[in-house]
Amino acid sequence: MKIALIGYGKMGRAIEKIATDRGHSIILKVDAENLQEINEVKPDKCDVAIEFTSPDVAYDNIIKILSQDVPLVTGTTGWLDRLDEVKSLCKEQQGAFFYASNFSIGANIFFQMSEQLARLMNKTDYTVSMKETHHTEKKDSPSGTAITLAEGIISNIDRLEGWKEGTGNDSSELSISAFREPGVPGTHEINYNSEQDEIKIKHTAHSRDGFALGAVMAAEWLQGKKGTFTMKDMLV
Repeated sequence: MKIALIGYGKMGRAIEKIATDRGHSIILKVDAENLQEINEVKPDKCDVAIEFTSPDVAYDNIIKILSQDVPLVTGTTGWLDRLDEVKSLCKEQQGAFFYASNFSIGANIFFQMSEQLARLMNKTDYTVSMKETHHTEKKDSPSGTAITLAEGIISNIDRLEGWKEGTGNDSSELSISAFREPGVPGTHEINYNSEQDEIKIKHTAHSRDGFALGAVMAAEWLQGKKGTFTMKDMLV
């Protein structure tokens, strides 16, 4: 594949290494310093674009690339309040869009484990809470992965109506405590507590490589497809 990278920070560099190791070519690298070159992301030049930037620019990048009829994989979080608009444009353009809050294969298995545990806990009196820790450069809080986990839990526990950042006594809300520490790729911990005992499940990323590999695999999988997709589609 010929790949355009939108965002060339630590994740962009990790994706570049894994993509080239798998025999793909990076034909364009767009970052804040050369943002106008996003106009060069065209189907006659590249097969797919992979976007890892920041919440404040992700939506505009996504709309631009989809409008230029290039399949797009994005892992930027913090912009999902406009996801429905992106889905509508993708459908209108008959394009291909792949979004994940976390591209790690292990993390996506963890999503499924969490949902299954939530189903088992639905009729119990356990209280559930979550803790997530990321590197200090991460701009959104709580993380997109934490929100995805929270949504999966809430959809399977009838007494939960939503989530909130921080702690509290409202049993209808899932509490998410977010921490930022230097050099932490991403750790997510879900706790179920009762008077009798505690059940805890945890996923810890050791590096960015798992995220980068998943993003490249998503770009490979997206070839020849039309529509909006997630990791659940790819891992079925």
